[in-house]
Amino acid sequence: MIWETLSAMRDLPRLQEIASVLVRYGLGDLMKRLGIINVLKRAGRILRWKESEAHKQLETPERVRLALEALGPTFVKLGQVLATRVDIFPPEWIAEFEKLQSKVPAVAFEELRPELEKALGGDPGQIFRHLNPVAVAAASIAQVHTAELADGTPVVLKVRRPGIVPKIEADLRILAHIARLLELEVPEVRRYRPTQVVAQFKRSLRRELDFAMEARNIERFAQNFAQDPTVLIPRVYWDWTRETINVQQAIQGIAGTDLAAVDHAGLDRRLLAARGADAVLKMILVDGYFHADPHPGNVFYLPGERLGMVDFGMVGRLSNPRRNEIVDLLTGLVRKDERGMIDVLLNWTDERGIDEGKLAADVGEFVFNYENLPLKDINFGLLLREITVIIRENSLVLPPDLTLLFKTLITLEGLGRQLDPAFQMLDHLTPFIERVVKERYAPAALAARGRHSLSDLLGAVIDIPRDFARFVKDARRGGMRIDLDLKRLDHFGQQLDKSTSRLTLGILTASLVVGSSIVMTVKGGPSLLGLPLFGLVGFLVACLNSMWLIVSIWRSGKD
Repeated sequence: MIWETLSAMRDLPRLQEIASVLVRYGLGDLMKRLGIINVLKRAGRILRWKESEAHKQLETPERVRLALEALGPTFVKLGQVLATRVDIFPPEWIAEFEKLQSKVPAVAFEELRPELEKALGGDPGQIFRHLNPVAVAAASIAQVHTAELADGTPVVLKVRRPGIVPKIEADLRILAHIARLLELEVPEVRRYRPTQVVAQFKRSLRRELDFAMEARNIERFAQNFAQDPTVLIPRVYWDWTRETINVQQAIQGIAGTDLAAVDHAGLDRRLLAARGADAVLKMILVDGYFHADPHPGNVFYLPGERLGMVDFGMVGRLSNPRRNEIVDLLTGLVRKDERGMIDVLLNWTDERGIDEGKLAADVGEFVFNYENLPLKDINFGLLLREITVIIRENSLVLPPDLTLLFKTLITLEGLGRQLDPAFQMLDHLTPFIERVVKERYAPAALAARGRHSLSDLLGAVIDIPRDFARFVKDARRGGMRIDLDLKRLDHFGQQLDKSTSRLTLGILTASLVVGSSIVMTVKGGPSLLGLPLFGLVGFLVACLNSMWLIVSIWRSGKD
């Protein structure tokens, strides 16, 4: 069993802590189903099996959100990632996940100083003319301090919390075990591929822990917007940027959450909304590399209706084929091309057994609802949500890059409407779509695709004789192999192996009994209490084997 391996690891105390929190929030049935409770009992761990009275009246999504908050940074980040999975969770779950905030009390500067000295290679006072010991922002992974370089340049220091990595790594190991068990034991969640979700989350979180990687993201965005004077990306100071610390230019503007200050400064809200939308859409449809969390807390408004963007820990990437698929979906909506939209949706999932009739009916109704609606009256965020409802109700599972994209677009429209109630995302999206379509069908692009297709075709034709010869050779040698991916096959193999081991031990025990009985009848040799010693030893071993078999069978029955 997976948990038997885990129980021998150092993660057992953390597993007990996780189980206790989940039980407290009324999620004990899941712990039983996954076998976590039995593992803790075998390991001699006592679990308080008592739900909080205050939480019994709450709905399940809210209890899950509170449990994730109580479990700490890894699980808060997991909830934030799950908030992007609009293809899996209904709106009430997404709304709860969106409430997850990783704001926690800041670590005292004296606790942080060793990390700073280690990262900077010396006393911070020798590098910074002034360093504010009071954090201006604090989250579960890092906290931010303001400072000035020796020449007076204002900067911000993003410093990783000390001791955070070992706890996160332990949580990731436990989450990987839970994901594998969910696929094995809970058939209704198997199609959502929890192991893939956790693997994606693990990669994302490890990237977020590496502040040097975030700094590289910043430089890439700065390069993409080098010719756009309306967007400011902070400069990175690489002399003092490491995996655990990021030193970057301080953007001094109006926080995106302070709309009163925007009005007081006389900035044009409508122009700010338009420039913000154009910037993010350029990232998505032109650069294929976008800021995946453009909420007001990550935006600053500057004089001249300029925008400053910060916090590039979470970014998304879209390949050229993926961008073309998005354009095809939106073009299909505009042209009322239901078949084209269905083809794109089916390309986004590799699920089998999809009811294409139901999918076609749902897409047809969706297109009909928007058929005669003027562009200015279309709420793009609502449109995306309706598409995700179709995806979810037809059991389609989106690739991770698309779930992040959908969430980004919905967040972006919310930011635009906060600045300008009359903001329409489609007004800004249409020129970008037209640009991508023109580039796709430009003569140079068509010629390049033609060359690639012809090259691929010729390569495939040339390889046919070699592939056929290899196939015949493998068949002649008996080397042909068919790989079957059957659910629970690994589990069945483990159970079969365990049963075979018990059967073998039972046969050996019976042989010991028979052999010892024969030895007891033979005179001579060493004796104990007047009985042949080897016969007594044989009976003792047989007795111990029998007891072990009984206990093992009893435990497997309980599991």
